[in-house]
Amino acid sequence: MAQLRPFLTLLPNASNVARLSCPPYDVVSAAEARALTRDNPQSFMRIIRAEVDLPETMPPYDERVYEQARANLRQFENDGWLQRTARPQLFVYRLYANGHAQTGVVACCSVDEYEAGLICKHENTKPDKENDRTRHMLTLAAHPEPVLLAYRGRREIEELLTPICTQKPSFDFDAEDGVQHTLWQITDAAPIVEAFRNVPQLYIADGHHRCASAWRAREELRRQNFAHTGDEAYNFFPAVLFPAEQLHILAYNRLLRNLPEWNAKNFLHRLQSEFAFHTNALPSPASKGEVSLYLEGKWCGITLHSPVALDPLAQLDLTRLQQQLFEPYFGIVDQRTDPRVDFVGGIRGPEALQRAVDRGEAQTAVSLFPPSLDELFAVSDRGELMPPKSTWFEPKLRSGLFLHPFASSAC
Repeated sequence: MAQLRPFLTLLPNASNVARLSCPPYDVVSAAEARALTRDNPQSFMRIIRAEVDLPETMPPYDERVYEQARANLRQFENDGWLQRTARPQLFVYRLYANGHAQTGVVACCSVDEYEAGLICKHENTKPDKENDRTRHMLTLAAHPEPVLLAYRGRREIEELLTPICTQKPSFDFDAEDGVQHTLWQITDAAPIVEAFRNVPQLYIADGHHRCASAWRAREELRRQNFAHTGDEAYNFFPAVLFPAEQLHILAYNRLLRNLPEWNAKNFLHRLQSEFAFHTNALPSPASKGEVSLYLEGKWCGITLHSPVALDPLAQLDLTRLQQQLFEPYFGIVDQRTDPRVDFVGGIRGPEALQRAVDRGEAQTAVSLFPPSLDELFAVSDRGELMPPKSTWFEPKLRSGLFLHPFASSAC
């Protein structure tokens, strides 16, 4: 069952929410983060990427970055930009963009259930990012951003949320990227908490590092707390839970750079001899098994060979790409740690891939067909992991809308 908890949170108010909220910490570059905060002292980016307030030469994992984040959070509270709720609550959160709407429940979820595998992950985390977010949480004594969780939709939950969404929202605004964000407070959380008890499993859609870091932070705080009961706020992390049917997955594409002894003509010749090869391919593949590559100013394409096994993991395009191209051609064994691989979210489009190659920042770009949620569920249900950076969910949750502080009492 899924254990949901109403929680105390820090919220912006309706008058400053559009100015304060920002994209998640991990979808913007350092330069983009600085640009977002340049003329906006209220940007929540100052808390989740506090290096923006320090010299550009400052290493991103320097202790001073975390201390700056804590100081900024204190300032946001002191100035009234973030205000603590009076009682534990649940919320309904809707994102709307380009005719697509998804409506979820904002709640705290159990670190114990994550540890037990009832909150299923589908990919590994990168050690440096996990270390960073754990230090960030412990320094803030808070979970600053929610995790996006998916569940197989249930009619009784939808029927509970529908009337709430007809009420006056706490805030309703359009972000700079055109996504509309609407939040409603739930006055009676008990029926929703009870309905989620019938949900057997939750799935991490976006936020693997935040989940892993919440677990590591809990372990450290439990070690420090000799009176630990399991009911403390650090045992629960904030999440937005959406029915899977409403979620939209884009591809997570790749750039390959610093390839030793790179020869574009030899690479193309080998592709043509070992795969079904397509000249003038679409920048974004139209079907599963198709991969587009950009090099020498042109898009070409290959059709991946059939999988070597029938299990869900072997069926994935990224698994086949790793086995058939990345490892035999370039010796790339672990995409998580190999510096020759860079990841580009599908929202940036093939144009971002082309620019990187044309500028000489990469030697080739790899554009993929997005996996489905059914594929994600099938891999997760077997306790297996997809290749790193397999999914890009869009639209993204907005950061700064609900921050979950730790407390000595129950959340």
